[in-house]
Amino acid sequence: MSARLLLWLGVGLLALLLWRSCYILSDGEVALRTRFGQIEGTQYQAGLHLKSPLDEVHILDRRILTRAYPGESFLTGDQKSLSVDFYLKWQLLDAARFFQATGGDEDMVGLRLADVIRDRLKSAVAAQPLVRVIADPRGALSAAGFDAIGAAAREFGVQLIDVQLQRIDLTDDVAAAVYQRMQQSQVAQAQQQRASGIADAEKIRADAERKRAEILADATREAQHIRGEADARAGAAYARAYARNPEFAAFYRSMQAYRNTLGRDGDILVIAPEGEFFKYLHSATGR
Repeated sequence: MSARLLLWLGVGLLALLLWRSCYILSDGEVALRTRFGQIEGTQYQAGLHLKSPLDEVHILDRRILTRAYPGESFLTGDQKSLSVDFYLKWQLLDAARFFQATGGDEDMVGLRLADVIRDRLKSAVAAQPLVRVIADPRGALSAAGFDAIGAAAREFGVQLIDVQLQRIDLTDDVAAAVYQRMQQSQVAQAQQQRASGIADAEKIRADAERKRAEILADATREAQHIRGEADARAGAAYARAYARNPEFAAFYRSMQAYRNTLGRDGDILVIAPEGEFFKYLHSATGR
């Protein structure tokens, strides 16, 4: 074997040893180091790290992870069947416990937590009516139930962040019943608003009529007052005029009586020609 070949072999072996003796972690990652299956070091942070060539490094994600699980069937407290999609969020809490419980498999953690969540959700949904389940983002899962799931998550070395329903699919008969109930609720609300609107309209109309009557009454009273004052002034003016010329006053009243009495179709008057009524209709020679 030539010296050059030995040199190249030495360089290759050295590069392999260097490659096996260092590793780099980025932000959002944490490392766990094992030797022959035994944990030697945990919680290494971002940056360049050295290790023994005999050690294995397991790089784990320490960011918040989300997993969704579709199509779980549940039965509500009012015996309504529904299919629920839910999702969960967790974050790495203890790298050593996580590795011992799952071998570093994130999917396994998600599946195990999903089983725990299914049991808790099934119990929570079975104790509540459909309306409550739909209205609650966690499907009526109580705080105690969420804490129990969190305790199970810590057994796997992770911290539970959130559990929520993602979608609820109803069977055809349940959906029809829900839509009918929603329609009835909307109709009831519409009727209530219509009745309220009618009541408000009647109140506004009554107020308007009252104000109109008050305005008309005030106007009539003012008009009568003005008319009374005018009549009084007119009467006073007539009295002063009649007092100055009584003969003209008598003549004017006779003319008014003639105009109001004579010349109307269908009227018949039986009056002696020599009476006072025809005083001013007589000729000057007849007087």
